[in-house]
Amino acid sequence: MEKVKHELMAKNVGRESLIIVDVVQRLGIDYAFKEEIVQVLQREYMAMDKLAKIKDLYFVSLCFRLFRQHHYYVSADTFDNFVNIKRKLELMGESNEALMSLFEASQLRMEGEDVLDEAEFFSRQLLEERLKFLDHDQAITIRNTLAHPHHKSFARITEKHLITNVINGKAGYAKALQELAVLDIAVRRTMHEKELCAFSRWWNDLGLAQELKLVRDQPLKWYMSTTALLTDPSFYEERIELAKSISLIYIIDDIFDLYGTISELTLFTEAVNRWDIEATEQLPDYMQKCFSSLHKITTEIGYKIYKKHGLDPIAYLKIAWTKLCNAFLEESKWFASGHLPKAEEYLNNGIISSGVHVVLVHLFFLIGDGSTKEKAELMISNPSILSYPAAILRLWDDLGSAKDENQKGHDGSYIACYMKEHQEASVETARKHVQNMISDTWKCLNKESLSPNPYSKTFINGCLNLVRMVPLMYSYDDNQSLPLLEEYIKGMFK
Repeated sequence: MEKVKHELMAKNVGRESLIIVDVVQRLGIDYAFKEEIVQVLQREYMAMDKLAKIKDLYFVSLCFRLFRQHHYYVSADTFDNFVNIKRKLELMGESNEALMSLFEASQLRMEGEDVLDEAEFFSRQLLEERLKFLDHDQAITIRNTLAHPHHKSFARITEKHLITNVINGKAGYAKALQELAVLDIAVRRTMHEKELCAFSRWWNDLGLAQELKLVRDQPLKWYMSTTALLTDPSFYEERIELAKSISLIYIIDDIFDLYGTISELTLFTEAVNRWDIEATEQLPDYMQKCFSSLHKITTEIGYKIYKKHGLDPIAYLKIAWTKLCNAFLEESKWFASGHLPKAEEYLNNGIISSGVHVVLVHLFFLIGDGSTKEKAELMISNPSILSYPAAILRLWDDLGSAKDENQKGHDGSYIACYMKEHQEASVETARKHVQNMISDTWKCLNKESLSPNPYSKTFINGCLNLVRMVPLMYSYDDNQSLPLLEEYIKGMFK
């Protein structure tokens, strides 16, 4: 660590310092160098005026990406040196390394930044054309970059590819980086195993899976999600508490999809709205037990947050659960009646029924961001920092042709609603429309993440990491398996 810190803080080596920042982020060990990274970026950002004069596409793209990833505003005009008189990018003579760097930078674009839309299209096109002329290792590196751009992927999916490249490609500090990365993986595996054991014990003691045979029983998957949202090892207790709320989202979702009648689900939703256990007396035992568990667990989580951060969040957590159940009930009524809503109506409700806002509201309070009433009020109106990740998750989910494992309920689909409104549209046209919506929502989320904003870096990164995990959760292969998710889990525990 001292060797890497020395290299990061060395004077007059801005280029090398930024490359190290990039590498430690990709390896997922940046939490160990928070202060140094802040100092490096502040130092280099002060020299931003020099960037516009540099003709090195690799370095300019790297700077642009790192600054935006750390919520600094950098204009797309930074790339003016690489456009011709017709405002078109000239990339033909650029190296593969420069094109990959530009492709990575383009993932942080915002609405209206046409030069970066063009950068993504042409850098991808050129790299794909060059693949047939490259050796095996070079081709793998490019394919991995195109499939998993750093800004939209979770670091630990790509770390195994990077460790080898680091030791071969960087002198001096390379050995230290590799040793740190390997040690970090070993330490995290031990940590995750302990946390998973604690969460699994809690889940088994809860007993809902034993009583409700059709609901999902996936403590590994639920806990795994929290390791992406809260990557810093210090958030041990927060990951376990967050996994509890995630498990309840899945259980309640399955009750709405697979168990309850409309009248029962209406009464259940009313009980949640009133936050009153006695209001469930007319409901089946399993619904009573589910609501009792929800009430008890939310109260326990709220008390832990109050003890640690000084503000009781129960009222805000209740609002999140109420919104979720109201959205679930709306969907149940649609499907029970055979009604197919307008695409916009479906998506607006689906953003809430995704459960993302429940997860992120819990995350917000667990990390202490809601320590005052003024800050807590930020979560009330379903702000964009919650709705953009939820929209991406909902749209990604609806792109998948495979049903979630063992599920026989009706989940609805934005694509079906869109095609009903646009009867001339083919399935492929509808899917392309959804893919464009996902891309546009990413642009909005990129803008929302820039400073100044009222959210902590930990919370913003949690929101971004949730979106980065979405492809792992919904990218089914021909066997209806989730290979990216399986790879991530293997990396965590084996």
